[in-house]
Amino acid sequence: MSNKKNIIKQMIRVNHAGEYAAKRIYEGQLQHIKDPHAYDEIKEMAKGEEAHLKYFEEQIVERKIRPTLLHFVVDKVSYGLGAVTAKLGTEAAMVCTSAVETVIADHYTQQIRYLDEEGSDANLRDKISIFRDEELEHKHTAESHDLEKAPAYKLLDKTIQTGCKIAIKLVKYL
Repeated sequence: MSNKKNIIKQMIRVNHAGEYAAKRIYEGQLQHIKDPHAYDEIKEMAKGEEAHLKYFEEQIVERKIRPTLLHFVVDKVSYGLGAVTAKLGTEAAMVCTSAVETVIADHYTQQIRYLDEEGSDANLRDKISIFRDEELEHKHTAESHDLEKAPAYKLLDKTIQTGCKIAIKLVKYL
């Protein structure tokens, strides 16, 4: 298999796992968030993640790509992250969203650059570009809350971003 083909398979595997993780984070938050306004915002953002996940589920099947072997871990850790941050309060839940979307938007931007440089898979590139813009909208929605009021704001933000980056590296190969 060519290196380019392998890289695209890894992209789709990671994106599929990432969108599934986002879905589970939002499910955990929706289960535990107390603020009705934040609940409505999270519910709306979750709809976008469902659409992204549906696309990557189709790509996994259509391109015959093995999903991550870490699906169970992604499922449990993501739901737990959403639930715990929501229990800490609206600001912590929104720090989680902001941190995750920051990493994902950067990740998608790198993929777009790669696909542009390779001049391949324009449909995939266009979808990832749309999804990146929607992830940035989620980030801006989260940032409209007083994130600095979250318990241990900087530590929470950095920990979640670091966790996301580690997950991306692991899921790429496993």
